[in-house]
Amino acid sequence: MSNETVARRYATALADVIAKTGETENIKNELETWEAMMNGNGEILQVFLSPAFPQNQKEKVLESLIERTKPAPTTANFLRVLLKNGRLGEISQINQKFSSILEGRSGGVSARIVSARLLSDTEKQELKSSFEKITGKRLSPSYEIDESIIGGVVITIGSTVYDGSVKTQLQQLKEQMMHA
Repeated sequence: MSNETVARRYATALADVIAKTGETENIKNELETWEAMMNGNGEILQVFLSPAFPQNQKEKVLESLIERTKPAPTTANFLRVLLKNGRLGEISQINQKFSSILEGRSGGVSARIVSARLLSDTEKQELKSSFEKITGKRLSPSYEIDESIIGGVVITIGSTVYDGSVKTQLQQLKEQMMHA
């Protein structure tokens, strides 16, 4: 089973649980904090990933961290489930899927917009509006700069990529000329 499938299953299960409790934002924020803590400290992550540490030691470390950070019971239980099933090291992928699922359920969708330069507020709004019309959903865009695309934008919404970059257009032109 792929990591993406596993992440989706855990994220969906958590989303189902918190849909009933109304803790959505709190749990989402706590999991993002845990992800940052684990990714920011290689030693903690190594303890959870390494087979050299027995499960009971990993549980003690997790319980100690839970005691210090005092997350909501739902978050603490979810972290325990991840540890028990050897998936705590995949918290970044699970969080990413979790955010996508929550957005999808609220009628929104994440969009990653990569441009060669900083976009103006007007350009951002025009892109957002255009793609909200295309998808029929409320867009939650994140913006990145990648000068290697030369110009244009590459927009990723879910598994769909809209590539209007100059780099890709030049590659396509090159292939056409080679096969002509």
